[in-house]
Amino acid sequence: MSRILLLVAAGLLLAGAASAEPLAPNELGRVMILEYHKIDRPEGRWTRTPENFRRDLRALWERGYRLVALNDYLDGAIRLPRGTSPVILTFDDSSPGQFRYLERNGDWVLDPDCAVGILEAFEREHPGFGHAATFYVLPGADRPNRLFDQPELATRKLQYLASRGYEIGNHTLWHATLSRYPESVVRQQVASAQDWIQRHVPGYRPRTLALPMGAYPREVAWVVAGQVDRSTYRHDAILMVSGGPAPARAPRASTVSASPHPSGRAGHCLLARPLRPSSR
Repeated sequence: MSRILLLVAAGLLLAGAASAEPLAPNELGRVMILEYHKIDRPEGRWTRTPENFRRDLRALWERGYRLVALNDYLDGAIRLPRGTSPVILTFDDSSPGQFRYLERNGDWVLDPDCAVGILEAFEREHPGFGHAATFYVLPGADRPNRLFDQPELATRKLQYLASRGYEIGNHTLWHATLSRYPESVVRQQVASAQDWIQRHVPGYRPRTLALPMGAYPREVAWVVAGQVDRSTYRHDAILMVSGGPAPARAPRASTVSASPHPSGRAGHCLLARPLRPSSR
């Protein structure tokens, strides 16, 4: 799956161009967002095997891509060596293969075949690639998608992600298709998801929301910002499934198009920078 942003050069032509001159920055180019769901076996529509995920990372590295955090993109804080291109990774639905611990000799160790384990091992082998990613978690979902499906380790995992420079995003409480619900339910889904995340990581604010199934609520303002009881939420960007391109760094809410995932499937994209004031 993939999401695309319009901001910095995509660098798709870097493959096989080792002898070419370093590329000049292109701040009107495109930033690719690759969206994953399950890291598991066998390969399927929503599943990437650990082996193929490693191949994806290797292909990105060889083509000059380097990982950047979604929040750094939103802040305009992309700082990469000349001639490289940014890419953003997201993981939806907090399935077990995204982040798993294994018990070894009475201790919990990171599973080398889960997404976090693969990312960190690849970064050790390829210094400068980075390990940034945003995890859109489901705190109230049924198993196996409730916070990576190791209940006794949920706090440890979310605190690990936050402390290691990963990002935790809002994906509603239990993957609610927001187009089906009235305002009160939409706001409750978003606020409750944030509340659950903050139970595990006090004070953490998810800055972005990925719409389950790419479905808008009847009013997008309901998910941009709001308050339910004493819980206040605010998102700096909303992500959806596919969309049309818009000018880079537009001063109004922007929509961007999807591009092929390494597996050949289309996926999600950034649709809005909602808190940026309109110039019109």
